[in-house]
Amino acid sequence: MIFTSYWFVVFAAIFFTSFYLAPYPILRYIILLAGSIVFHGHFAGPSGVLPVIILGVITYAAALTGKKWVIVSAIVANAAALIFYKYTIFLSTSLIGIFSADYAEMAKEFARSRLLPATPPLAISFFVFEFVHYLVDVMHGQKTIRSPFKFTLFGIFWPSVVAGPLKRYEQFLPSVEHAIGRRADADDVIWGAVRVAIGFLKKVVADNMTIWITAFDAQFTVLPVGDRWLMFLAIGFRILLDFSGYSDMAIGFARMMGIRLPENFNWPYIATSPIEFWRRWHISLSTWIRDYIYIPLGGGRVPVLRRLFNAIVAFALCGLWHGAGWNFAVWGIYHGIGVALTTALFVYCGERFSRMSALVRYPVALVGWAATMIFVFVGWLPFFYPLGRSMEMLASLLSTVPLP
Repeated sequence: MIFTSYWFVVFAAIFFTSFYLAPYPILRYIILLAGSIVFHGHFAGPSGVLPVIILGVITYAAALTGKKWVIVSAIVANAAALIFYKYTIFLSTSLIGIFSADYAEMAKEFARSRLLPATPPLAISFFVFEFVHYLVDVMHGQKTIRSPFKFTLFGIFWPSVVAGPLKRYEQFLPSVEHAIGRRADADDVIWGAVRVAIGFLKKVVADNMTIWITAFDAQFTVLPVGDRWLMFLAIGFRILLDFSGYSDMAIGFARMMGIRLPENFNWPYIATSPIEFWRRWHISLSTWIRDYIYIPLGGGRVPVLRRLFNAIVAFALCGLWHGAGWNFAVWGIYHGIGVALTTALFVYCGERFSRMSALVRYPVALVGWAATMIFVFVGWLPFFYPLGRSMEMLASLLSTVPLP
């Protein structure tokens, strides 16, 4: 966890002291930009910084031209970079593996040793999604970022650079200008520090839960049934605490400077339908998927069957965005089917439900919550484990005796 490393503690102490003591807005801006460059350079390393610089230059220059074909070419370049760095091994082994397992293994080894760095560039998925958002919005008539310094800060703002939340430049840059134009507000500093503390506590709990889950991982199917269900629930809460804990810390550090980042989680485990779950879970990502994949595919303007297909496609891509593996694709399709079926149910039953009395609606909502939680928690198994293992674990949950 980057925010709990010793290097970051020193970095944060120096950065915030300098930022708060800077007497002029231009100095605060320079400190913020320099801090973001140092932060990204340290954690990404040369192999991670160079691809982001290239993509950033392409994105910035393409937007300035205002020409649609140039902007579309830049979008393609960003998508190609993401596919190359994150999915080359997955795609080559999956496609070649259909014909020959030996050749698939050779392709994997060649990609690892000759084509790709040891790890993908830090947060390449977040960079690409933010750059694509910027290019699409400019293509649709939004103003360009003319200052290269503002664009750089938008790209590598240090609190959100590693794991979001995904920013929209139309909201982010005005918030930065407002924050650096004045001295730090005590309410922002206190609110931000409390939010960081909450996020840190979540991460500590999540990390300890991970240790416990890992310790009993291999024994899952032979544990007593009560312990299996306890671990099943722990997996779901560990994922929530880990993801939302990082977002809390990123939002909190930004707020300590007076900068507002979008909220990313809003009590997702009280959702009463898969649709509501995705309005509460990883909000900056789900709204990005909605605005830049689902709606361009037709969104809700097309017939119901086409709408259901669009939801499944969008969520399949959402799943693969989380990781290069069939288990992530299955997780995404699983949620896409859940959202699609819920959409169809609401289309045909929504009006009747709205006419129900409160006495009937509350039990129905309770059933909806229970069904949604079962749906979501079952989905965490293929998200967290390979497909074969997750299916084995699911089967053991439905058995009252340990499996062999």
